[in-house]
Amino acid sequence: MKTTKLFLSLSVITLAAGLMFTSCKKRQAFKDEDGQASADNSAANSENDAAISDVNDVISNTPLMKGKSSDPNNTNGTNGILGNICGLAVDTNGAYMGTIMLNYQGIVCNNRKREGSIKLTIQDYASGKRWKQANTILQVDYINYKVTRSSDGKSVKLNGTQYVTNISGGTWFELIFLGQADLVHSVTGTNLKVTFDDDKTATYNIHRKFTYTWANTVLTAKGEGIGSSNSLSNLENYGTTRDGDSFTSQVKTPIIWNTTCGAWAPIQGNVEIKVDSKEFALNVTFGVDGSGNPVNVGANACPYGWKVEWTRKNKTKKKIIGYK
Repeated sequence: MKTTKLFLSLSVITLAAGLMFTSCKKRQAFKDEDGQASADNSAANSENDAAISDVNDVISNTPLMKGKSSDPNNTNGTNGILGNICGLAVDTNGAYMGTIMLNYQGIVCNNRKREGSIKLTIQDYASGKRWKQANTILQVDYINYKVTRSSDGKSVKLNGTQYVTNISGGTWFELIFLGQADLVHSVTGTNLKVTFDDDKTATYNIHRKFTYTWANTVLTAKGEGIGSSNSLSNLENYGTTRDGDSFTSQVKTPIIWNTTCGAWAPIQGNVEIKVDSKEFALNVTFGVDGSGNPVNVGANACPYGWKVEWTRKNKTKKKIIGYK
């Protein structure tokens, strides 16, 4: 009897000690959180958006790829529809077969040095598909496409394949010069390899829908999540972090960016990031001032940055990160 009571007492003590250790570990994880998963997700998505913008800019002014009319003063796509392509050489030698190459030359533009290549291929080109046609699919292959910020040396390198579907039809040419109301595209891709400056690699599955509009010489993009995983919907991204943890990024409020501030500086939007190894979510709000308050930006103004918050047992911590 005494032996049984002793055994039960030791079991209770062991269980209590285990619970205390687990609680301490969770509390320490909350205290040590620095929002890295949200920073990585934001950096990869924004640089991906910037790359897709180059894709749209160039292909919209490459007649063999676009189909029919383009800017008569610039018909080879080298400067894009907007005429401000920087640090990029366009190889259109394969355009007659539905393929062109974007080769980045390591030139610093907008605080970013870009290297590597992006290959564009229109699916079913031989059957008559052109980019301006609704539901045309463009294959986008990233070949060591690397973006390094001059301000802090942080870098993101993409390798893998995405597919851009022209849901609405039309191109940036029709949007900007011919009065088309908007353009709607989806951008999807699985197992995209994203390598950061510490040489760690994340695996991202990006599934987003973009609606582009043009007004007062400013192009605006609205990004929504269209992916799903483990019963969650409206995911813009999911996969594994640079540390190998599974994660999801769910869009709560569409992410808005424009050509005034750039794809890397969204002016509004909200996402919730969940990492499997953590019991709390990371809540990200784009387009805030230096104190973390959402701001309304004017035509020629841009927000300071974005805010990430995490909460455990009624305690909330936050970090405000400036756009660079």
